[in-house]
Amino acid sequence: MQFRIDRRSGVTAHMQIVRQTKQAMRMGVLSVGSRLPTAREVVAATAINPNTVHKAYRELEQEGLVESRRGAGTFVVRSLSRPEAAAGSALGEELREWLRGAHAAGLDQDDVSALFTALTEERYGGPTPAPRPERGAPAPVRGVAAPRETNDTQRTSTEDAG
Repeated sequence: MQFRIDRRSGVTAHMQIVRQTKQAMRMGVLSVGSRLPTAREVVAATAINPNTVHKAYRELEQEGLVESRRGAGTFVVRSLSRPEAAAGSALGEELREWLRGAHAAGLDQDDVSALFTALTEERYGGPTPAPRPERGAPAPVRGVAAPRETNDTQRTSTEDAG
């Protein structure tokens, strides 16, 4: 398995590793007993900090999906694969056909992704949590409210006084 880190995605590198690992587990690419790449292998392929890899693997371990074995590596201990979610399943084939229709209708990958996200949120209840800010991004200041956006119907206190 190779991880692909998109530095422009707005998703932290460790979260991308967690998500890609879970996706590989769901798709059957990683099964119980599979060894994850070592931190050194991931760093060599992606040029990210080894602590980022360790953080992702710790999160997967806390979720009970993998376990670290000293001197041996990190191994998958629980399956997320479901036959009905496999690409070759009946649902996978229906989705493949739907994607053909979406492509024929002129939708690009971003259009399909936006539609899928909107319908998934509608069906499963709300948006996924926003990613935490990347390292180096300004942190919110406690006790200071974020600036409010105003529209034409709102007036500021200085306008009210005049």
